Amino acid sequence: MLDASGKLLYVGKAKNLKKRLSSYFRKSGLAPKTAALVARIEQVETTITANETEALLLEQTLIKEWRPPYNILLRDDKSYPYVLLSDGEFPRLSIHRGAKKPKGRYFGPYPSAGAIRESLGLLQKAFLVRQCEDSYYKNRTRPCLQYQIKRCKAPCVGLVEPSEYANDVRHSVMFLEGRSNALAQELSSGMEQAAQRLDFERAAELRDQVALLRRVQDKQSMEGGNGDIDVVAAIASAGGACVHLISVRGGRVLGSKNFFPQVAIEEEAGDVLVAFLAQYYLSNHERDLPGELIVNAVHEDFPTLIAALAELKGREVEISHRVRGTRARWQQLAVTNAEQALSARLANRQHLAARFDALAEALSLDETPQRLECYDISHSSGEATVASCVVFGPEGPLKSDYRRYNIEGVTAGDDYAAMHQALSRRFSKLKEGEGKLPDILLVDGGKGQMAMAREVLQELAVPELILLGVAKGVTRKPGFETLYLNDAAHEFTLPADSPALHLIQQIRDEAHRFAITGHRARRGKARRTSSLEEVAGVGPKRRRELLKHFGGLQELTRASVEEIAKAPGISKKLAESIYAALHSE
Repeated sequence: MLDASGKLLYVGKAKNLKKRLSSYFRKSGLAPKTAALVARIEQVETTITANETEALLLEQTLIKEWRPPYNILLRDDKSYPYVLLSDGEFPRLSIHRGAKKPKGRYFGPYPSAGAIRESLGLLQKAFLVRQCEDSYYKNRTRPCLQYQIKRCKAPCVGLVEPSEYANDVRHSVMFLEGRSNALAQELSSGMEQAAQRLDFERAAELRDQVALLRRVQDKQSMEGGNGDIDVVAAIASAGGACVHLISVRGGRVLGSKNFFPQVAIEEEAGDVLVAFLAQYYLSNHERDLPGELIVNAVHEDFPTLIAALAELKGREVEISHRVRGTRARWQQLAVTNAEQALSARLANRQHLAARFDALAEALSLDETPQRLECYDISHSSGEATVASCVVFGPEGPLKSDYRRYNIEGVTAGDDYAAMHQALSRRFSKLKEGEGKLPDILLVDGGKGQMAMAREVLQELAVPELILLGVAKGVTRKPGFETLYLNDAAHEFTLPADSPALHLIQQIRDEAHRFAITGHRARRGKARRTSSLEEVAGVGPKRRRELLKHFGGLQELTRASVEEIAKAPGISKKLAESIYAALHSE
C-alpha cells in the first residue's frame, strides 16, 4: 500500500486478496489506526508468490528494507552475546558478539550483556579463570591486580600448573552447561577429601565455591525444565505494545529482555506476537533458533511461520501455547514481566507528556511543543572538540535523530565558534530539505551561546523558532538554572520543583552525556593513532623502521629534516613530509 507520493505505507500477505483488502476498505468498524492508514492509501501493488511461506519471507524482506510506518517495526539489530572459552593451554573466558570466527567453545546465547557479565563475574570469583585480553596476557612480566584480589591465578607468569588450571576450566564449563548440581556435589566431595588430608586451606577454598554456587541455585528458582526454549509473551494496549522474551538453554533460564515494537495497526496480542516472531527470527539469519517457542497467544499464521523458519533455518521448531508445570511458570513469568514493563513505559510516557505541557505553560505557548533540540560542546582544553545534538519528543528521546559534529578549524577552546559551526552545519542541511525544524532550540550556555545561535539562524534565514538558553546560574547547582527566552533581555528562572525545569534539565544532561561520550571516543582514537599514519608514503614497515632507528617517537620528533633523511629508506622529500607532520601543531 502506497501514498500519493509513492512512499510505501504497509506490506502484508494474504491467501485471499479480496477478503484481506475488503477488511480495510469498508464503510464502518475500522480501528482508528487502520482508518488513518486507509485515508493515506492511493495505490495498492500486489506480488504473487508460489505459497504462503514464500509470501511471509518476502514480506519480512520488504519490511526490513523499507521499514513501512504502518507495519510493526522491531529495532533490534544487535546479535545476542555468547560466552566464549578460547582455545589454548590457558584459555580465556570472554563475552562475544557477532560471527563465531574466533576458535573456541561458545555458550549461550544470553538475552542481555548484563546477564552474561553477571555469569562471568561469578566464574571469576569462583574458579579464577582469566578474562584478560590475549595481548595483555602475553606481555605480562608480573601478576596484575586481578591476581592480588584473588580473581585470577596468574597463568601469564606461570604461577599455576596447567593441570590445575584445566580443572578450573572444566568446572567453569560445567557451570555454563547448567550442571550446577553435579558441580556442587563434586566440589563438596573434594572439600571432604581435603579435610580428611588435613589440607584445610584447600577445603576452605572449595567450601567458598560451593557456597557461591548454592546462592546462585537459590536465585535460580526457574530451573528444572529441559531443552532449549524461548518464552515469548506479547501484551498490546491502546498506548503501545510490549514483548517479553525469556531465554532458556539446557532447562536453565539465562535471562530476559523487553522489546517495545512500533505498533501501527496490530491491536491484538496474537497479531503483535506473530509479527514480532517473524521479524525477530526471519530477519536475522545468525539469530539462534531454539527447538521450541512458548507463547501466550495463538494465531492462524503460526503454521506458515513454522514452515518459513524450517525453510530458512533448516530445522523444525515447535510453537506451544497450552503448557504445564515448569513451562507454565515460565509462560506466566513472561506475561507478568510484559504487563509490568508496558505499564511502566506508559506511565513514564504520560509523565513526560505532562512535562511538555508544563513547558508550554512556562513559556506561554499556544500549543505544546512536539520536538525539542538541544546542543552542547565537549572538549579537553580545546582538544578533540565535539558538538552534540539530542532530540526529544512527547514520547521521549528520538535517538535516531541524534547527531554528533566533529569541530574543525576553530580556535582551541572557543566554545562560541564551535557552537556556530555545529548549528551552521545542522541548519544548512535543513535549508536543503533534510531533517525537521524543531519547535524549541535549546542551547547549553549563557548569553554568548544564545547570541551565537541567534546569529546562525539569522544568517541562514531559518523560519522563526523559539530559542531557549540554559545557563547554570551563580551557584552552578541543579535547580538554580538561569533561562533566556529568545534573547538575553528575557531572563527568567523556574522553581526547582517545576516539571518544565525538570524536562529542560533532562534534555540538557542528555546532550552533555552524548557530547562527552563522542569527545572521549575521538580523544581515545587520537591517543591510539600515530601522527606518522597521516604521512603519504609511510606505511607500517617504514613507521616501524623509523621508530626503531630513532628509538621512539619522542626522539624522532626532536630530529631535523637532515637527520630523518639519514634513516633507511627515507628520501629528502619524504623526510620533509614527516617533519611537517610531526610539527604541524
